[in-house]
Amino acid sequence: MARILLFNKPYGVLSQFTSEDGHPGLKEFIPIPGVYAAGRLDADSEGLLILTDDGALQHRLADPRHKLPKTYWAQVEGAPDDTDLEPLRRPMDLGDFISLPARVRLMDEPTQLWPRDPPVRFRKAIPTTWIELVLLEGKNRQVRRMTAKAGFPTLRLVRAAIGDYTLQGLASGQWREA
Repeated sequence: MARILLFNKPYGVLSQFTSEDGHPGLKEFIPIPGVYAAGRLDADSEGLLILTDDGALQHRLADPRHKLPKTYWAQVEGAPDDTDLEPLRRPMDLGDFISLPARVRLMDEPTQLWPRDPPVRFRKAIPTTWIELVLLEGKNRQVRRMTAKAGFPTLRLVRAAIGDYTLQGLASGQWREA
């Protein structure tokens, strides 16, 4: 039976087991040999990372062809309203690819969110807003590129769910078996 681990990846941690360029790797948090990340999150993104010892499952979870929804919470610069989010709901030309439409909604700051270290920069004159995006793909820095193109750069990005797997009950840096 496949082993599946859910990990709440902290800011600054790499989605690989080896440390690199001063960034810790997964081995600092997960002492289990033989599991590998199904997909990845950039060092400056936080949240759900799934690890498994089953290569076929790893491929199915990570491959965009399987259209597994990925839910992200993004703290963006500015104060978009629902109309401002419309470009994210349509295919968006990001230069090297055209994104699929995303499901997007405004949201309150997540109550279960942990403090980020270092904290997001605060600028008194510029408000921030939280939005939830659900993508059926997960290309390199896609959410950040989409929100920037829509005029609302991402300041903090948290992956909250992949399909039915969620961060529920996991503090930053914690993992559990699914």
